[in-house]
Amino acid sequence: MSSIAPASYDEFLALAARGTVVPLVKTVMADLLTPVSAYLRIERQSERAFLLESVEGGEKIARYSFLGIAPHTIVRAKNREIDGRTEVEVEVERVGSSTEIQRRPMLDVLRDLMRPHRPVKVPGIPPFSCGAVGYFGYDAVRWFERLPDRASDDLGIDTAVVMFFANLLAFDHVKHQIHIISNIFTEGATDGDGLREKYIAACSEIARLEAALAAPVEIPQAARRLEPLQVGSNMTRDHYTASIEKIKDYIRAGDAFQVVFSQRFETDISTSPFQIYRALRVVNPSPYMFFLKLGGDRTLLGASPEMLVRCTGRQLEYRPIAGTYKRGASEAEDQRLAELLLEDEKEKAEHVMLVDLGRNDLGRVAEYGSVKVADLMFVERFSHVMHLVTSLKATLREDLDCFDALAAVFPAGTVSGAPKVRAMEIIDELEPTRRGAYSGAVMYFDYSGNLDSCIALRTMFAEGQKAYVQAGGGIVADSMPDTEYTETINKSRALIRAIEMAEKEL
Repeated sequence: MSSIAPASYDEFLALAARGTVVPLVKTVMADLLTPVSAYLRIERQSERAFLLESVEGGEKIARYSFLGIAPHTIVRAKNREIDGRTEVEVEVERVGSSTEIQRRPMLDVLRDLMRPHRPVKVPGIPPFSCGAVGYFGYDAVRWFERLPDRASDDLGIDTAVVMFFANLLAFDHVKHQIHIISNIFTEGATDGDGLREKYIAACSEIARLEAALAAPVEIPQAARRLEPLQVGSNMTRDHYTASIEKIKDYIRAGDAFQVVFSQRFETDISTSPFQIYRALRVVNPSPYMFFLKLGGDRTLLGASPEMLVRCTGRQLEYRPIAGTYKRGASEAEDQRLAELLLEDEKEKAEHVMLVDLGRNDLGRVAEYGSVKVADLMFVERFSHVMHLVTSLKATLREDLDCFDALAAVFPAGTVSGAPKVRAMEIIDELEPTRRGAYSGAVMYFDYSGNLDSCIALRTMFAEGQKAYVQAGGGIVADSMPDTEYTETINKSRALIRAIEMAEKEL
């Protein structure tokens, strides 16, 4: 059984009088489909696509999963070093129409793409029904802060990619339904005939997507890997530990309290990145799971535990995570470890420092006095580890928008350090290559000004037959270099295990 809304062209016209983006929605049963199988059915129709999933607290599936193909507009930003200054070059591709290069702030480009559209609110449809999906790499911070630029850009990854979609699929895991959504942009339709053409095109798009969902699924096949996975790094162990000693020198000199230092791992892959994503969602289910097919042979996938910032209307939420223990083998051991984590003075001190940094960041864009600690230092459990988490909430100032909120907290203190700018200067001095997407943000936002974003952790960038995984840890005055090195190995293990599983078992 299925239903469509608005149910007629006349009902569509009534909605079109209220705004410029009208969602046409067909709701169908989804008890025989999963987001993964749906993605495999539709993604081959487009060079670019996305899948967003969530397992709340690492244990309970969130209500909605979202996927989409065939963006109508693609925005790619690349930092350029010109006369010792970082300038951003933004390419705006209107698919099937035109491409232009703009040399102005990326956030202004995005605002101008969003501003003309007034979405019509329709009861009963998912919270994300039209808008953009993409990432900001770590080096997007150079749009907001003046920093040195010593690290090698050896991979040439775009600083940011944002893709705008008119057509989405939204899985409702509570009602076991799929909402097939085709948004009609009424701008440019100067008469009834123009609107009717757009309405008919949207109906056809929904029918095409529904037919694709009913087609046989094609699972990518690759030769099974027999030999062990060979993993390299962008620095030797000696380089890593010597860099930590240098960071500790800076900390003792009063330059910083904490610096988050990382290394990048790389390996050859023979399977498809989506098979690796399938394995990752088994190995490391997380609140923010994402698969972004970026075009060409580039893919970004991950399973992040940590929100960056969420903007719903004018309400902001920020949830710093700092402090980690492994999960227990039994319920009793799990509870005991959670209690020990809450009593660990070192973990608590680092956590409070980063909570204070988060409060300061939110305070830059919040109404005076609105920043509140909603829940301080609670334990959140994930598949393999438990973390100390704090929930901060605030009200966004009337003269600012969700992009201002994103800029204020970017990058998170949990992936840079404190004080943030000095920590990033030290990172730039000691890390030999640019971070790419790692420790930046993966996000979606809509035409109503809502935004949800996560920190790009437990993230893999793939290009061709190469895969790159990066991991780091917060260095403080009493950090042990060998222990910190081992921590980066452990943090990268979920993705390395996912690659091995995809190549040997799927």
